[in-house]
Amino acid sequence: MTLLTKTEELTAFCVANAAADFITIDTEFMRERTYWPKLCLVQLGGPQDVVAVDPLSKDMDLKPLFELLANTKIIKVFHAARQDVEIFVNLTGQVPQPMFDTQVAAMVCGFGDAASYETLADRLAGAKIDKSSRFTDWSNRPLSERQIEYALGDVSHLRTVYVKLRDQVIKSGRAEWVQEEMAVLTNPATYQINPQEVWRRFKWRADKPRLRAVLRELAAWREIEAQRLNVPRGRVLRDEALAEIANHPPETIHDLARVRGLSTGFAESRQGAEILAAVARIKTLPPEQYPAGDKRRVLPSGLGPVVDLLKILLKQVSEEHGVASKLIANVDDLEDIAADDNAEAPAMRGWRRELFGNTALALKRGELALSVDHRKVVVRPVGG
Repeated sequence: MTLLTKTEELTAFCVANAAADFITIDTEFMRERTYWPKLCLVQLGGPQDVVAVDPLSKDMDLKPLFELLANTKIIKVFHAARQDVEIFVNLTGQVPQPMFDTQVAAMVCGFGDAASYETLADRLAGAKIDKSSRFTDWSNRPLSERQIEYALGDVSHLRTVYVKLRDQVIKSGRAEWVQEEMAVLTNPATYQINPQEVWRRFKWRADKPRLRAVLRELAAWREIEAQRLNVPRGRVLRDEALAEIANHPPETIHDLARVRGLSTGFAESRQGAEILAAVARIKTLPPEQYPAGDKRRVLPSGLGPVVDLLKILLKQVSEEHGVASKLIANVDDLEDIAADDNAEAPAMRGWRRELFGNTALALKRGELALSVDHRKVVVRPVGG
């Protein structure tokens, strides 16, 4: 087991792997008490060795790692990359490229909708992953041998997983499919948070324009404040309190103090004053500047059974071709296709149309039929 705690040790690893075709990467981080994830450990796998890098060591500067991530001649291999990449984007302002996500590739190769690393390590590398250390406190020092061993396992077996998935993708002619899916992960915009759009994440429906405007203003204020203080959003203002303020906008400190979960001290604080100011701004906002809500999807009468048939077809196509169904189409796609042969759904473009979209249209037109043969759903031409 190798734990690097000095910059020169990291530099030596990066220099030794500067000509590698690929490196495997994973991270351990904490964010229960912070807004931004706190990087606690970086695991790296080269062709010959695997190491864990301690970013919390006083003798560690991650600059050599950042230079390695910026090397466009080396493929950076992650599993379920989004959170790991978010950390590096926050630290460097850049997305590591080129990049390969084994979870995305596994979806293309028939391992299901969201294959875990444990599943892939077992099936492709013959390795059993002990995940008992997953939820340990990675910020505590010193790290135990068990923690380090667990962490290194996340990049050592990933090398074999990557090579086998890469070969399967190439052999099946689906490399472009993987690249298309990777485009989201390699887009810097994926990791940018617009405070003015955060309100859309709320589960409850803001069905009135003015309510949406207040919610947008409050959610944006909370997001900026949480970033400034580097604390979780709920530490600034809980969702329940934010929702109550949006539904019953306070005008005075007394009104704000009456919100459940808030105190008079909070209402009288700088944060309380900023909340009241945010609510007051909505009073002067022209209604045409209120945010538009999401359009409710209303299916034309009688299309429910058509959507159900398309769901069965999607499942059949997914299993037949060994591609995760959610990678091909989602329920919104199916509803759009059921309602309109010229739907702009992603499932009606590129490889998805070739694999599923054209067949879905043929089923709608009555040119194909679904039947059961030896307990399996099959697609047959009508009259065939």
